[in-house]
Amino acid sequence: MSDQMQRIVLAKRPEGQPGPDNFRLETVAVPSPGDGEVLLRVLYMSLDPYMRGRMDDAKSYSTPVAIDEQMGGGAVGEVIESRSPHFKSGDIAMGMFGWGTHGIVKARELRKIDPDVAPDSTSLGVLGMPGFTGWYGFNVIGQPKAGETLVVGAATGPVGSMVGQLAKQKGLRAIGVAGGADKCAYAVEELGFDACIDHRAASDAKGLRKSLSEACPDGIDIYFENVAGMTLEAVLPMMNVGGRIPLCGMIAWYNAGALGAGETAGPDRLPKAWRTILVNRLTVGGFIISDHFDRFGDFLAEVGPLVGSGKIVYREDVSEGLENAPAAFIRMLGGKNFGKTLVKVA
Repeated sequence: MSDQMQRIVLAKRPEGQPGPDNFRLETVAVPSPGDGEVLLRVLYMSLDPYMRGRMDDAKSYSTPVAIDEQMGGGAVGEVIESRSPHFKSGDIAMGMFGWGTHGIVKARELRKIDPDVAPDSTSLGVLGMPGFTGWYGFNVIGQPKAGETLVVGAATGPVGSMVGQLAKQKGLRAIGVAGGADKCAYAVEELGFDACIDHRAASDAKGLRKSLSEACPDGIDIYFENVAGMTLEAVLPMMNVGGRIPLCGMIAWYNAGALGAGETAGPDRLPKAWRTILVNRLTVGGFIISDHFDRFGDFLAEVGPLVGSGKIVYREDVSEGLENAPAAFIRMLGGKNFGKTLVKVA
């Protein structure tokens, strides 16, 4: 084994959309595991929208990445050295290794993966944190009932695609919002959505709402919030009395920095939104999925067999090489990915 590894660190904080100069590729010594720790060679690395928030020096649910610190995130890797009785060389495991070719993690923070059950990469997507996020938000906060109408933004991403397919499994009408005709066709033809609206074809929220009204003649009972922005503005007036909004993300606003997009410009729409929530008796539930991993076993028990049988399908957008992670990340934030964004490292 080489005694050198590569990693990507935060070179400087972005102002708006991140660029290549916000990252730096470094070569450093491979660390040695201590007692109870495991050293792994990274096979696949996950890129997720939440990572953009950690690049800002702002108070949030997780500590910001420091300048010159390695970017954090989930990965799946092969054990090459273990100081724990629970892992041995050659085991495949998933953990928070960060953006690097190697990583050291405490054994208690790793999840062993059986590659005979599903491909390694699925532990970062459909059978990992994104799939679990969709399952938890839809079931626990969405409280779905057969016959209801659900709308989900970023419908072909790893969270949105899980939500839409679970909705169809439980007898709901599922409407997606996605960027581009190809993604919308995939949502309907492969994922089984009843309809999918191309937000790029709408000039503004009013135009998007018109298209949604045609797809949702009985209004919207559940809006799974991944994107905010124009989609939220279009959806909110269409929510039925007693509707539920699992609040998972707001990717349309992530690149505006610590204040959030629209904080200093444009009309203040909060009073109207707040009134809609009150008058329509809406339940809006924000959640951070890391608070709920006590339910991960329930998720795997339900969704694992559905993936194995092909009743839940998935798509991965894979870039090759750690050095290409920043470009893949920037592309994902711009909505140019198609499926779960991964980097094949080894």
